[in-house]
Amino acid sequence: MATPSLHRFGSEELKQKYLVPAIRGEMVSAIAVTEPDAGSDVAGIRTRAVRDGDDWVINGSKIYITNAATADWLCLLAVTDPNAGHAGFSQIIVPTNTAGVSYDLLDKIGYWGSDTGLFFFEDVRVPVSNTIGPIGAGFAQQMMQFQAERLVATIGLIAYCEELWETTCNWARERKLFGKTLMSMQNTQFKLVECKTLLTTGRLMNEACVKALVNGEDATDLISMAKLHVGRVSRQVADVCFQLHGGAAYMKESMAGRAFCDTRIASIGGGSDETMMYYLAKRWKL
Repeated sequence: MATPSLHRFGSEELKQKYLVPAIRGEMVSAIAVTEPDAGSDVAGIRTRAVRDGDDWVINGSKIYITNAATADWLCLLAVTDPNAGHAGFSQIIVPTNTAGVSYDLLDKIGYWGSDTGLFFFEDVRVPVSNTIGPIGAGFAQQMMQFQAERLVATIGLIAYCEELWETTCNWARERKLFGKTLMSMQNTQFKLVECKTLLTTGRLMNEACVKALVNGEDATDLISMAKLHVGRVSRQVADVCFQLHGGAAYMKESMAGRAFCDTRIASIGGGSDETMMYYLAKRWKL
C-alpha cells in the first residue's frame, strides 16, 4: 500500500533502491500520512520538510502508522510549501534508521498482528532526491495512492469475513442446544444466508474495481463505493457471527471476537465512511 506512488512517479534510482527490494520482500514499507490533528482531512497535516541545500530537514509526527516497528522506509507526506495550498505537499522517502526518527507502538483493541505506531521526526535529514515525483505534487499523488490502499483493504476484508463465515457455519453445525444443532434452526440459516449474500456483493464490487484498473479505467468511484460498502458489510457480518458464537465469542481466542474488533476499523482507516460519501458527493456534483 506504500509503494504505488513510488512505482508510478518515482525516479529510477529510487525504484531500484526501495521499490525492487520491497517487491522482493527484502524491505518493508509504510505510509506515513495521518497525524494527531489530521486524519481524514489530509490537507491539515503539519509535518514540515524544509529544504536545506540538497537535503530536506523534517520535523513533526505521524500516528496510526501500520508497520511502525518493522518498516525499513516510509512514504512520508509533508508540507514543503505552507503557502501553496494543495501544491505545497510532497511525498518523501524516509528510511526509518535515519537519525532523528523514532516511534512508539500503540495498544490497539484489534489487528494485533499488525504493529501500529506513532512516529516522531526531529531534524531528520534526507536527500531532496528522495522526493517521489515533482516537489509539490505529493497531495495529488497521495490521493491516488489512497485508492490502492482502499482496494487492498476491501479485498482483504472480504477474504477475512468469508473465512469467518465458514468458521461460524462449522461452529453452528457442532453447537447443540435445546436438543438440536444451532445450524438446524431457521433463524441461524437465514442469518448466514444474509451474510453470504452481503459478502458476495462485496466480492463482486472488488472484482469490478480490479477489472476497471486492469482495463486502464478510472476506478476512483468504484473503489470509494467499495470501501464504503465493504467496510459496513464486514462489520455487519462480524456482528452476526459474534452473536451466533454466543459467549464463546467474547473470549480472546475466538475468531468471531477478534473479527468483531478487527472489522470496526474498516469504516475508519484509509478514509472514513463519511469521507467516502463526502468525496463521492463532490465528484457527482450532488
